[in-house]
Amino acid sequence: MPTFRQFEYLVAVADHSHFGKAAQAAGASQPTLSHQLRALEQRLGVTLVERRTHGAELTPVGREIADRARQVLIQVKDIRDLAERASDSLAGILRFGVSPTLGPYLMPPVIAALHRTRPDLRFYMREGIPDLQAMELTKGSIDMLLGPLPIEGDNLQIEPLFREPLILVAPPDHPLAAREDLALADLGGLPVLSLDRRHHLHRDVARQCQLHDMNLLRDYEGTSLDSVRQMVASGLGLAILPELYVRSELNRGGDVALLDVEGWSATRSIGAAWRTNAGFAQEYAAIAEKIAEEARVLMSA
Repeated sequence: MPTFRQFEYLVAVADHSHFGKAAQAAGASQPTLSHQLRALEQRLGVTLVERRTHGAELTPVGREIADRARQVLIQVKDIRDLAERASDSLAGILRFGVSPTLGPYLMPPVIAALHRTRPDLRFYMREGIPDLQAMELTKGSIDMLLGPLPIEGDNLQIEPLFREPLILVAPPDHPLAAREDLALADLGGLPVLSLDRRHHLHRDVARQCQLHDMNLLRDYEGTSLDSVRQMVASGLGLAILPELYVRSELNRGGDVALLDVEGWSATRSIGAAWRTNAGFAQEYAAIAEKIAEEARVLMSA
């Protein structure tokens, strides 16, 4: 019979398309991984991997078997978690995915609070593009995900947590920065900066630009919220930034001006997700509630 470990090796090759990287991810030597995959191929009587000079590619049947093996590995992990939950509370390392537009400005107080009540729980934080992290969650590479909604994926429990206001900012010497009677009509035609289009925030900003006839600068996309803010400070355009970022990074007097526009009500929805059959689903729900509670405290301060 094929072994559990052989399936882990096959899934690792499917993820990395490279024997060396797959072996490193699986915590094995490359010769061991290669030998075990050949043994698996002999056991099943099919070729699973096409070995190439600079990498490895799964055959069609190899991809199908790897997809099914991945589901088996996820189910086994969830069974183990369920067994641990029956005898103990959530402990160990929680692999936590979070959007870079949210995590650094919300999670530090959440983790501090959880550490006080769950000292045996460790967070392995992984920032990344939300859509890609949703795929990692589905594949079992991470245990829980926090990010802008919508979060899409198969067999996921998705919990909306809170709505975060989006703040309009401008260069400090911009004509609108000195005005106190701003209206939505004043925004027409103004240039607006944002992150690259892989981020949910880019979509939120594009939506606001369409609603208020502003001009989204697609040739000047930032790689981080800090880079967007710095471009605004240089006079390149306006930006729409999440409130938690603004409170965290601009509360000491920033290099941009916050615009108070009558009728401006832009928000984004934030949620958490975990696999539907996860063994620690109830604990993940409790963590999600703690995140929502901390966000409400921060935004009401």
